Amino acid sequence: MRTTCLALLLAASAGGAAHAAEFHGRTYANPIDIDYRYNYEQMNQGISYRTGADPAFVRYGDAYYLFQTLADGYWRSTDLVHWDFVKPDKWPFDGPVAPATLVADGKLFLMQSAMEPRPLLYSTDPAHGHWRFWTRLLPPVPHAVWAGHESEMKPGDLPPGPWDPGLFRDEDGKTYLYWDSSNVFPLYGAQIDLALDHADEGEGKRMRFVTEPKALLRLHPDQHGWERFGQDHTDTTIDPYVEGAWMNRHGDRYYLQYAAPGTEFNVYATGVYVGDGPLGPFTYAPYNPVGYKPGGFVTGAGHGSTFQDAHGNWWNSGTMWIGLNWNFERRIDLFPAGFHADGQMWVDTRFGDFPHRMPDHPLREGESTFTGWMLLSYHKHAQASSATADHPASAVTDENPRTFWLAARNAPGETLTLDLGGPRTVRAVQVNYADYRSGRYGDAPDIVTQFRLEGSTDGKHWQALADLMHETRDRPNAYVELAQPARIRYVRYVHGHVGAHTLAISDLRVFGNADGAPPPAPELTAARRLPDARDAQIAWEPVPGAVGYNVRWGLSADRLHETYQRFADQPTRLTLRALNKGVRYVVAVEAFDEHGVSRLSRTATLEP
Repeated sequence: MRTTCLALLLAASAGGAAHAAEFHGRTYANPIDIDYRYNYEQMNQGISYRTGADPAFVRYGDAYYLFQTLADGYWRSTDLVHWDFVKPDKWPFDGPVAPATLVADGKLFLMQSAMEPRPLLYSTDPAHGHWRFWTRLLPPVPHAVWAGHESEMKPGDLPPGPWDPGLFRDEDGKTYLYWDSSNVFPLYGAQIDLALDHADEGEGKRMRFVTEPKALLRLHPDQHGWERFGQDHTDTTIDPYVEGAWMNRHGDRYYLQYAAPGTEFNVYATGVYVGDGPLGPFTYAPYNPVGYKPGGFVTGAGHGSTFQDAHGNWWNSGTMWIGLNWNFERRIDLFPAGFHADGQMWVDTRFGDFPHRMPDHPLREGESTFTGWMLLSYHKHAQASSATADHPASAVTDENPRTFWLAARNAPGETLTLDLGGPRTVRAVQVNYADYRSGRYGDAPDIVTQFRLEGSTDGKHWQALADLMHETRDRPNAYVELAQPARIRYVRYVHGHVGAHTLAISDLRVFGNADGAPPPAPELTAARRLPDARDAQIAWEPVPGAVGYNVRWGLSADRLHETYQRFADQPTRLTLRALNKGVRYVVAVEAFDEHGVSRLSRTATLEP
């Protein structure tokens, strides 16, 4: 077929070109683009899927390392954008669950979740996968009792562990361990000794508990709406889970973070208690949840880690829920975070699954990492070379990872084409594969993802936008920033290879901008607390042409850190069930479309 050259535009204006050039090649989109591993836990049930959860990010030397649940290794990056998988040379773990990391005295420590004594590893060369035992068996939690099931334990019993551990070393050199995952027991903490100054005591004596385990926090869903279980906090039949402890110190304050109410829901979130010491006492933060993403393409922001990059910028990671094949099918996210001068912690999940830039400098107060590249593919017409009746091509533009296009065959040359409805400036594409009867478990050389992206102005003449036909790794959530923005109407995915029995794509997401002004601000028509003060009703007038809306709230008009994203095919009203009793809130709404983001609506106050 004859092809013609496409006009490649830098931006709609000289100012836009300069802005885009500031972060060209340094953008990313959630879920982060890594080779998530095939899970083997459900092998006996015949359920095959990629997954990743409970991320522990750590900076060691001049690189970042990512450890997560059920991976036969870990990932390394020098820029937080491009990640390489590292296969360790000594790895006694059968896929660690919710691991903890610690950098101390030039060593990187790694501890897995455990209900019985397990190894503690350390490395001084994690880039090459070299690990050694610090101790082959962790000492048991003092006074822990295990009766086989939580229901058989007596009040006051201490569960075994540490499950969902978190490690923290204070500025005075003392080390602390935090742990537990339960809807019965609280989170615990204790000071430990890693014998860093007398390692010659012997491998089996290199860790001990210095203090007795101390209960640090429990959930209070009767007071904190976001701690209630279920989708949108609507399941009152099950007690919520507290888990995923993580500790950071900022100034003279200690921030004990935790996850609730359950990883298999859109509302999985991160909360924080603040204290004057590493073992408390701690005070509940009224601005909780601090990390929350209940709406959008992928949802969930709980159970992760908070860390600083090489420029001093803070980041918070968490666990996003997919839930197509199994309740615990998940992915990893990464959000900007930080602390206000008065100590309030924040995590920015606004447009949390749109492209963001990775800064190469310390961010200024209020400086956003959002690129301003908007979603161009929402509910656009899609056509495929083949499809099954139950999984049509239209599923790839609905922003739902639990629906998908299924090709009639997994073969090179299958295509998927989107009509954006007119000329658009396209800057990035995200290809999200779905695991439908994938039939894969663990790792194999042929589990790689290969495809080509093409663009066209007329649907007849095509030119390559990006070529991944020779990719050597698996990319189930492949994010591709184009080398140059392209002025096109059509985007085509051309299949090469995927290491699964079927070819299934949940969403082909296209980002960039349409010409024209952003939408007007929506009119906020209602914002009232309901009789149950944990809930509020928010309503607004539809904005013609809007792709969606962000309901934003927080403790003041200049700290609307919480966001619930809604698409235009959903009602323009929201029952918000994430509020804390006794806390005053400010709420507003913004609209977004392919041109950009509106100004905020008027603000309204939700009195306690």
